[in-house]
This record gives sequence, structure tokens and C-alpha cells, in this order.
Amino acid sequence: MTPRPAPAGVWFITPGHSPARFPAAHRCGADVALVDLEDSVPAALKAQARQNAAAFFTAPAIAPALGVRISSPTTRDGIHDLAAIAEYPTRPDIVLIPKTESPRDIEVAAGVLDAPGYTPHLYGLIETPRALEDLPSIVRAPRLAGVLFGTADYATATGCTATWDALLHARSVLVTSAAAAGIHAIDSPFFDLQDNAGLRREAEQARNLGFAGKCCVHPRQLPHVTAVFTPTDAEVATARAIVAAAQDAGDRIVEVAGQMVGPPMVKAARALVARAEAVGTQHEVTA
Repeated sequence: MTPRPAPAGVWFITPGHSPARFPAAHRCGADVALVDLEDSVPAALKAQARQNAAAFFTAPAIAPALGVRISSPTTRDGIHDLAAIAEYPTRPDIVLIPKTESPRDIEVAAGVLDAPGYTPHLYGLIETPRALEDLPSIVRAPRLAGVLFGTADYATATGCTATWDALLHARSVLVTSAAAAGIHAIDSPFFDLQDNAGLRREAEQARNLGFAGKCCVHPRQLPHVTAVFTPTDAEVATARAIVAAAQDAGDRIVEVAGQMVGPPMVKAARALVARAEAVGTQHEVTA
């Protein structure tokens, strides 16, 4: 059986203690919608959020890939989260594991959740200096599908400012390690809900650095991030021309529109075409 592709693109997260927001998350048009059991949920409401979240995954057929951000599996809440998810009538496609600092964190989640006919995509949330130091081993955890960068916790832990320049080193290391392991890297949310220009700029910088997507924490951020991570018609046309020329040439180096094109460019073009087709399918489904 061919493995399901791990989701990338635009991610949206909604708090688990507010089930009235679930239908909007299902219709938001993101590639992935997550229900949160961690930071956005007050401590007194975590048990209720855990119970509410079961309904998040009984969404209509027309919905993005659905997932959950649990609490750290090294905490009591995280253990309760995993145990609850294992018993949900419909279980999530994706489980995001915060404070991931070793392959063992991924193994614990997989050990609780994996069952005959069910192996969710596990993503590690990289948000501590220790995690960055141990990335080469984390990204090669057998059950890891991808990583997300958590700027807020990382900046707090290091004492740096939560700006692009201050966090560029960490982002670069994360993208490089993920690429070496052949998994997706998704960028952190942009937390200033009033600065759409800043959001767009950061999304473009993340895409240019090699991130496969970016998280959003408010519905009005989605159009801006989606526009950045959706290939333009011109980009898709160019990519299709590269793929076609390479096929005609037996994958030898060819010239396309005055540019020499070799295997790395062809691989990138095929990935862009696949991304465009995935976005097109998602838009057809949510229309």
C-alpha cells in the first residue's frame, strides 16, 4: 500500500474548549485544521477540551485534513490527551506533539496511538534550544512525518526577540534538518493580527527559506498565507514546461526559456506541480 502523503501547506488551529468554532475551522479552506488541547486552552478547561475535541473529527466529508495538538507527552495532560484520542470514535489524521526534544517523544505518541488500520501522521513541534541541538536524531524518528517551528517558546527560552532576523538561524537549521530527512517543515504562526503586511512578508520569507507551509491562528490570516503558498499560474506553467521538456529529453539536462535545467530543477518543478494539483483538489472539495 502506498503511504498517505504527509500534509503541508497552510495550517489553521482552533481552541478545543470552544466547540462553536469547530464548523468554521472545517470550512476555513486551509490544508490542515487542528484542534488545540495545549497552550490556547486554560488549565481549568483542559479536560472539557479533551472531551469536546472528539466531535472535531466527526466533520462533514468536505473538510481539510484534521488534526490535534496535544499537550507534551511528558506531562499529565499529555498522557490524558493521548489516552483520550486513542478512544475517539473518529481519530485524527495528524497529531502535533509540542515540546518535542527527542525521538522518544514521537515513539511514546506512536506507542499509544498506532493501531491496526490507524497510523496518524505525527509532527514534532520544535520550540526549545535542546530540540534544535538534537534535531538530527529527532527528524529521523521512524514515525515522524514533519516538524513545526514554535517561535514564541523558542524566543522565550533563548531570550531573543521574536523577529525574523533573530530566529533566522533556528529556522534555517530546522529547514535543513527536515530536508535532509525528507520530511516537511511548517513555519510558526505570525501573532500580530493587525499587521497583514508583516504576515505576508514573513510568509514569503518562510517559503523562500524552504518551509512547506505556515500556521495561522486567526481566520483573517488565511487568505494572506494561502496566497503565498499557492503556486501562481505562471509558476505552474513554467514548472509543467520543465517537467515536459525533461521527459522529452529522457531526464537529461535541457534548456527551457533560456535557462539550463538539470535534475534538481526538474525535481522542484514536479513538487510544485504536485502542490498546485493538491491545492486545486482542495479548492474543488471546499467550493
